[in-house]
Amino acid sequence: MEHITTEVAKAAKPNLEVFSTTLQQLAAHDRDVVVVTSDSRGSGKLVPFGKKYPEQIVEIGIAEQNLVGVAAGLASTGKKTFAVSPACFLTARALEQIKNDVAYSDNAVKLIGISAGVSYGALGSTHHSLHDYAVLRAINNLTIVAPADNYETEQAILQASELGKPIYLRFGKKNMPLLTEDRANTFTLGKGRMIKAGKDLTFIATGETVYPALEAAGRLQRENGLDVSVVSMHTIKPLDTALLKERAEHTRAIITVEEHSVNGGLGEACAAYLLQNHHGKPFKIVGIPDEYTVTGSQVEILNHYGISETGLADTALALLNTIA
Repeated sequence: MEHITTEVAKAAKPNLEVFSTTLQQLAAHDRDVVVVTSDSRGSGKLVPFGKKYPEQIVEIGIAEQNLVGVAAGLASTGKKTFAVSPACFLTARALEQIKNDVAYSDNAVKLIGISAGVSYGALGSTHHSLHDYAVLRAINNLTIVAPADNYETEQAILQASELGKPIYLRFGKKNMPLLTEDRANTFTLGKGRMIKAGKDLTFIATGETVYPALEAAGRLQRENGLDVSVVSMHTIKPLDTALLKERAEHTRAIITVEEHSVNGGLGEACAAYLLQNHHGKPFKIVGIPDEYTVTGSQVEILNHYGISETGLADTALALLNTIA
């Protein structure tokens, strides 16, 4: 895979802008598309939507529990409801409503967690959502998705609108470079995407961590001659165990990467499957350790914890060096 250029990175958009554009396109042809927001029109890039479709947006205010309850009620009447709120508040303050009003009641709400992970940067741990995969994985009947580029975002929204089941979609703030121009490399909910194939090691990443994993793979190839795979495991639940099994059988080691606590997220989901199905390979979870994060911007925090091109390349070399 050719190294993604700086020009491409600069041209990319934040996934939330693509989310908003795609949502407007859906609303133009379907009056059942409804947005419910908790004072998040600006941060959710929903101002244009509200101006174009004022009868298809409901402002709840800063009341996340009401947000989810109202969204569930609208979904129960057949509305294609998108509930938009910062991920840290949506999946903590309104967890009971997500559990009962959405998942247990089988209301097809599309829960949109914005400014996820450490996107809020220096606002600190109160505004970080490093728990959302863990708590939501424990709730039955809820799909969990973190798109890794603008293409995955567009397709995730289009497919979620027709899913007919509860789903949580997680978005950050960064510009998201196109991972691959391979038109055959399509997106399907529940199926991971092989962005780059290789035999020495596999990065299994999700959301905004896929791009630094791809950069690290390119670095390892250029500087160390290593053939490294990169998988965008955009759907955390249900996990694509078939792809995970294939990678375990055809690679020397596996590293998972996520902008989430190392507890209860993508890494532990992959480890549990591999261990229970006897696919013993050198394995490493890269994420945020079990601590309150350092203070800084999103990039500074991720760099501090090794979720970067350099950090991931160093982790890969260290893991491969443990193999006899």
